[in-house]
Amino acid sequence: MPKLFDKKFPEGCGTLPDGFWSAVDVWVKKPHVVNKRLCGVKETEGRQADGEDLRFLLDDDEELFKDVMLFLCSSSGASAAHHQDKPWSFTSRTFIPKVSCYGSTLHKEVILKDFDRQQVTFLPFEEAAGGKVSLRRGNIYQLRLCSEEWTLQLHVLTSDSWFSDGVAYPRLSWLSSDLLPKLVHWAAECRTSEFRSTLSLLPVEKYSLLYQQLKEKYKAMVKVWPEVTDPEKFVYEDVAIATYLLVLWAEERVETNLTLPQSFVDLGCGNGLLVHILTKEGHPGRGLDVRRRRIWDMYGPQTVLEEKAITPSGSFLFPATDWLIGNHSDELTPWIPVIAARSSPSCRYFVLPCCFFDFYGKYQRRQSQKSQYKEYIDFIAEISRICGFNTEEDCLRIPSTKRVCLVGRSRSYEPSDEAEYEQQRARYIQSRQTSPVVSVQRSEVKPAGSAWGAGFQPRERVETVRNCAALPRDFVDRVVLQVADVLLGMSGGASCSDWNKGGSLSVREVAELLEQETLQLLKKECGGLQTLLKNNHQVFRVEGGRVYIRDWRDRKSTRTQTQRTAIAPGALKTRLCWFDTHHPQGCPLLVQHCAFAHGQDDLRPSTRPLKKIKNFVFDVSLENLI
Repeated sequence: MPKLFDKKFPEGCGTLPDGFWSAVDVWVKKPHVVNKRLCGVKETEGRQADGEDLRFLLDDDEELFKDVMLFLCSSSGASAAHHQDKPWSFTSRTFIPKVSCYGSTLHKEVILKDFDRQQVTFLPFEEAAGGKVSLRRGNIYQLRLCSEEWTLQLHVLTSDSWFSDGVAYPRLSWLSSDLLPKLVHWAAECRTSEFRSTLSLLPVEKYSLLYQQLKEKYKAMVKVWPEVTDPEKFVYEDVAIATYLLVLWAEERVETNLTLPQSFVDLGCGNGLLVHILTKEGHPGRGLDVRRRRIWDMYGPQTVLEEKAITPSGSFLFPATDWLIGNHSDELTPWIPVIAARSSPSCRYFVLPCCFFDFYGKYQRRQSQKSQYKEYIDFIAEISRICGFNTEEDCLRIPSTKRVCLVGRSRSYEPSDEAEYEQQRARYIQSRQTSPVVSVQRSEVKPAGSAWGAGFQPRERVETVRNCAALPRDFVDRVVLQVADVLLGMSGGASCSDWNKGGSLSVREVAELLEQETLQLLKKECGGLQTLLKNNHQVFRVEGGRVYIRDWRDRKSTRTQTQRTAIAPGALKTRLCWFDTHHPQGCPLLVQHCAFAHGQDDLRPSTRPLKKIKNFVFDVSLENLI
């Protein structure tokens, strides 16, 4: 029963031994956070057990039984026998691989927690389709907390016959190099998550199987994605969200004896891919968004997408719809539980909040004890509760930091109490209308059937470019020249023979140079003054919050190769050199070495290809790809 590896806890770690058991629970319940080849596990309910409960694994092999019992009961400073009044905590888990690789054979583990000896033992076994069980004796291992020096130890029953496939059976070296450090880190932190476990409302095995099927089915979307957004992130994220909803709805049909697929409306559907997948998988529905996307034309006529500004009112209720969806629906997010509640007594909702909006503008943070994200999730949950929903929270498995969803599947009140809850909703919405920019009076906010969303501002149909690129050219040139003149005037005692690099100012000091009217115009742009300065990287270098004149002779002054590829030949000499025109000493580079034109005669027409080759009109239909 050798000890193979150990890992010391940080000096002065005050979370032990409780932190050890918290870390063990993470490994038991969520092994996929470390082992990326797993989707998750299905865990049985815990119970107390003794040695006799293990006999189903040992197939009446007395010698094996003795070896296992000795392994379970051997611990420094502990009794050799396990007392009957202190039995083990017994659970089992079934591994769910990301990619199905075991056929009908289930790969499981019995987990025995021994709180007296501060150790947990894992006994892996396989269960065939016929129910036959076989123990993997060579892969039995134990995690042991040693309180004498506060170390975490890894013991194995026998290391000679250890088997590894990287999924249910990790390598011993992986347990040492990856798992043990993670367990020590989790134990030292011993923090309780603000949110629920991932996929806590679903059977994980069904989710995993369907996700792999849909990922394979819709992967062709990545190759033809016409939007400027990252295709892999958006395609696989929407596949994961669609998988979640499809499994959730399948479970609902079983629980409520529904025979027809649930209908849906996606409010703020964006690229429409989620609507397309749900429709293709048999659910009738449509998507609404204020702005049409190029990709909509690729889906075909069966995917119903409408360009429409959604204003919360009696005109936007959906009495014949089963589910309302808000997938990163921004300003519509707080309204979706309200719209669902007012649409019909049976209307349900799913929201995945992202940006922080209140009913009539940006959400204003009120509690510093919570993270802003947690506070906003709680705010949407409060709206849901006031609207009369039994609100459930879950975490999706998507490539995003904002992956907490809220689900309203049922109501907390009887249909006869609808009028009372409607008044409660109206009062709450009125109480949130405190923004001074909203002109409508609180008394004007009325319940369903009228413009009860008066004061709500939907996003603009045309997406405004706010990266300083659309500012008037003469305005930008004036600001650049003003800032550059000040920096060049800070050269100090540099000799006349030296090219003047000027001094440096903080971004705040640069802002103090500008007129209030200029600052107000820049304030409307994302990033403001700093974005304008960085956009003019031919003239300025912005590092660590300070602004410098760029010296193109200094390689450190130019963007590194890892940040920016070399200038394309077709882009050379297509713009005038600012230094040749405005610097008192001209450009520090010879004309043949400068990427910019020295005078009108040096200018060339651009032959640079378009940035997005994909941004042409597609005549390809997704029907031919899927």
